[in-house]
Amino acid sequence: MSRLKAKAPELTGTGKAKGMLYGASGVGKTWFALTFPAPYYIDTEGGADLRHYQERLKASGGAYMGPEDGALDFNTIIDQMQTLATEQHPYKTLVVDSITKVYQATIAQEQERLGDKDAFGASKKPAVAAMRRLANWATRLDMNIWFIAHETSEWALDATTNQRVEIGKAPDVWDKLVYELDLTLWVRRTGAAYPAKATVRKSRLTGFPNGETFQLTYEDFSGRYGKDFIEAAAKTVTLASSEQVAEIERLVDLLKITPEDAEKVLTKAGADTWAEMSTEHAAKTVAWLMGKIKGEETTGKKGAKS
Repeated sequence: MSRLKAKAPELTGTGKAKGMLYGASGVGKTWFALTFPAPYYIDTEGGADLRHYQERLKASGGAYMGPEDGALDFNTIIDQMQTLATEQHPYKTLVVDSITKVYQATIAQEQERLGDKDAFGASKKPAVAAMRRLANWATRLDMNIWFIAHETSEWALDATTNQRVEIGKAPDVWDKLVYELDLTLWVRRTGAAYPAKATVRKSRLTGFPNGETFQLTYEDFSGRYGKDFIEAAAKTVTLASSEQVAEIERLVDLLKITPEDAEKVLTKAGADTWAEMSTEHAAKTVAWLMGKIKGEETTGKKGAKS
């Protein structure tokens, strides 16, 4: 029997739009994101409680969560994402504005806690760990997602002068988040011109070629992406039952599964704990563990005969 694990390609639907918008303040990132259908808007900066933002949010059939509701706390944001993924609700789009604010705030809190012990980037570890969890739930959540970020200068070494020179703008956030998303757009506006312009800085989508610039309107975006996908109702994820979790924990302990191997299983399932697994992944994990027990029993019997 062959040990090759690759499978025949499966043609799947496009799914929901998941990306990052970044740029200077006031260029229209928030305004654009709020045109998406039924946005669940997490405002980490408290800047969208103004009347015109609230009116636009209401017109889109959305809901607002501000700093006073815990928007500036990663655990609260991730809990909201998990809830949106597992409960029935009317929302179709998640907006976190800005992801920069909560990321930098988490780093600052850890810097203050560590004090003189902050060395070799230690203060970034909790923020990066939270970003990894957030990226996992972004993958599992069946909603359009926009993470809105500030911009920062991108630097490189000039080969002629041997001096650092600015080569462009990048999102001011954990750099690996860009790789977890399908699309990253740099948003800017010249003078008072509206709508804003967006340049594709990273894309996995055929409708958004890298380097292309287009007008940042919902009509243009949805025409390129596919309005039916964007406006479809969200589907829920059913998490592992308490019985499944208990059985996995029992088998993991019985088989002495190493933390490294357990982490591989969780990563493949897009979960951080057994309880965050979907019921389907949990069932496969139980089957895999039971298979290991049967394999060990068979090996043991063979050893006894010899």
